[in-house]
Amino acid sequence: MSNTPAELRYAASHEWARLEADGSVSVGITDHAQAALGDVVFVELPDLGRQFAAGEQAGVVESVKAASDVYAPLAGTVIAVNEALADAPEAINAEPYAAWFYRLQPVDAAELDKLLDAAAYQASCDA
Repeated sequence: MSNTPAELRYAASHEWARLEADGSVSVGITDHAQAALGDVVFVELPDLGRQFAAGEQAGVVESVKAASDVYAPLAGTVIAVNEALADAPEAINAEPYAAWFYRLQPVDAAELDKLLDAAAYQASCDA
């Protein structure tokens, strides 16, 4: 069973979303996703200012086993990217919930409520 923090929301496509104090939303991939990928060797991050619809491809994560798309869990504009991942993509394996990929200014923060809670996400992974 993977680590699934209760304070986060989850997309069925294995991204997590965390509402920050400033109203932005940090996005990364789940512990389940990084474990399935194996050793992460490269991350393609979105451009600052890029606008995404919920479910739209927002980046790529590559491991020694495979490459996988990263999707925007909700609609919004990219206001920050985690440049540190370019030099240390292995941080995703070490601490998937600290190694955020990008931050969105959401169009509607209520979209977070449409994402899975920890129990529902864990149940989807166990199915």
